[in-house]
Amino acid sequence: MKLHDLKPPAGSTRPKRRVGRGIAGKGGKTAGRGTKGQGARGSVPVGFEGGQMPLARRVPKLKGFKNPFRVEYAVVNLDTLESFEGDDVNPDTLRAKGLVHKHGLVKVLGRGELTRKVTVKAHAFSKSAERAITSAGGTVEVLPPPFGHGRPAAKGNALTNR
Repeated sequence: MKLHDLKPPAGSTRPKRRVGRGIAGKGGKTAGRGTKGQGARGSVPVGFEGGQMPLARRVPKLKGFKNPFRVEYAVVNLDTLESFEGDDVNPDTLRAKGLVHKHGLVKVLGRGELTRKVTVKAHAFSKSAERAITSAGGTVEVLPPPFGHGRPAAKGNALTNR
């Protein structure tokens, strides 16, 4: 069977009713539009409520917008890193301990004190957290975001066309 051989079963489709062709058949005279009035005469726009303020204009609209490129981070503070066992901290070890959600980017913030030397790998750091980790003798490494995160590169950008 080919695509051009397909057709609906017999009796399943019926021809469109031609209305307004005299009083002999169905749909003569008023042609199913009732008697008189706007609906019997011209075309009425969708959503028209007879001159009353339409629903689409009566209902208040939401303000603002939702940024499609917003980047959300799972947050870890210095006091959490202080109590963390081990000198190497990265998103995988934090997930294994249940300190951050299993998906998403990790950001280290500067609440609390850090007194020991720790190597921290995360996707972002606050300035105060970075300062506290390096002053305690530790190191900070910023991880690149996984593919698909953040704003895509602009098409036709002067820097990408060189």
